[in-house]
Amino acid sequence: MAFRFVPLGVGDAFSARYYSTCLALVLARDGVEAHEDVWLVDCPHPIQKMLAEAGRASAEPLEPARVRGVLLTHLHADHCSGLEGLAYWMRFYEQRKLELVTHPEVLARLWEGHLAAGMEQLMPSVGAPFQRMSLEDYFDVIPLRDEGPVQVGGMSIECRRTIHHIPTYAMRVRVGERTLGHSADTAFDPALIEWLGAADLVVHETNHGTHTPYGKLAALPPATRAKMRLVHYPDEFDVGSSVIEALREGRVYAV
Repeated sequence: MAFRFVPLGVGDAFSARYYSTCLALVLARDGVEAHEDVWLVDCPHPIQKMLAEAGRASAEPLEPARVRGVLLTHLHADHCSGLEGLAYWMRFYEQRKLELVTHPEVLARLWEGHLAAGMEQLMPSVGAPFQRMSLEDYFDVIPLRDEGPVQVGGMSIECRRTIHHIPTYAMRVRVGERTLGHSADTAFDPALIEWLGAADLVVHETNHGTHTPYGKLAALPPATRAKMRLVHYPDEFDVGSSVIEALREGRVYAV
């Protein structure tokens, strides 16, 4: 399985049963099969615990030191609340920056609207002057583009805006000959489902409110449902009776 992923979480923001939805993509480092990187699709808290538990369950080495970067879909806390802790860990333990792949619309509010309050200054030592920090001190940012794919880390990544409260982007991630589609958070959108359908496997959200109702997905053609997997489902969702396979935390899935 040259291109595979492990769900670290499959739940929504209100879940008492699951971690928030997050995938760990495992792929060859820049096409070199002897070395593999881990890329996260979103980064909720507690990301370190999520990596550790999914690593044990899947027998995949998902130590944070293997995480090269994050593909960030949007700025709701259940998708980005782990960024501060993971970036600090990389700085202090790995002495490197975390690569961050996201759309400029998402990036526009990431620092001032989310991270700066906890990360904009550091104390080098007790009594020393504070060191002023910026987003670029912690992250190597790779912006996504509306007009075409972006190449990073052996991946070719395309994006498409979804129907959600704040700027949110679905992605198609191509590695070699295989492509994974990820809906991110979205209301039901047949045009987005068609766009994602170009992928070999599609991870799609389902939930209440301004999300995609399960009934709408269950009514899709059988061929569309066959390569679709569900995430971001509420605690009461009956995964056993779903006509579309629901992803489970800590399992390995081939793309």
